[in-house]
Parts: sequence; structure tokens; C-alpha cells
Amino acid sequence: MELQVSRLERYPEYVSLLDRHIETTRAQLEHLEQALGAAGEGVSGIKETVTAVAGTVGATVHGMFQDETLKNLYAGYAYQHEQIAAYRSLIAIAESAGETAHASAFRVSVQEEQAAREVASIIEPVTRRYVELTTSGEKADG
Repeated sequence: MELQVSRLERYPEYVSLLDRHIETTRAQLEHLEQALGAAGEGVSGIKETVTAVAGTVGATVHGMFQDETLKNLYAGYAYQHEQIAAYRSLIAIAESAGETAHASAFRVSVQEEQAAREVASIIEPVTRRYVELTTSGEKADG
């Protein structure tokens, strides 16, 4: 998301949304690390590396094409829904283990991720801005 923000100066509403989500994601990662620590597990270095590389590769690949802004918007929207599903599974796992505090934290994360509706609300305005920039001959992507 941070890489995307640096390339979206023509889309202030998108930048604002991503900035807020970056902060939310950092807090969610802290909750997840606490839950894993309580279970005697650590955050896998391999998982962190794969996630970071996948995000960078995705943003880079999308950046090679004219419609990178729209592709990143769609990918972010889909990824938020994937996170909602993962947190719901974590709730079930935490409850099965009797870890109600962690289940509560994961419920908060679900609510935060349901802000995907906020992403949905900017798809049309961002697309209109993209079309406006493209048809006027201006550069529409970062």
C-alpha cells in the first residue's frame, strides 16, 4: 500500500483511504503477533517475506501497464475481503482454544476490514478521474 500511495498524487481520495488503511493494518499485525505469541508461535519470517514480495511484485507488475491505478484498486478491494475471511477463521480458532480476548480482537479486525465498503465507494470516482486524465492526454497513472 505504501508503494501505491507514492504513485497516486492525482487521486487524493484514494491516497487518504490507503493512508488510513496502512495504520489499521499495522495495528492488526500487532494484535496478530500478540495472539501468536500467546499461543507459543512466532510470526513466520518466510510468511512475512512472501507477503512483502507478493505485494511489491503485484504493485510493480500493475505499474507496468497503463491502468495500474485501477488494477491496484481492484486488487486491494479483493484482498480486504480475503482478510475478512481469514479473520473470521481466526475467530473460530481462537474461540475453539478458549482465547476469547484474541477472538474479540479479531472481531475488531473484521469490522475494520469491512471498511472495504469504503473502497467500493471510491471505485467509481477514481475510475471517472482516471478516464478524465486519460482522455485529456494527461498521465493517469503514477
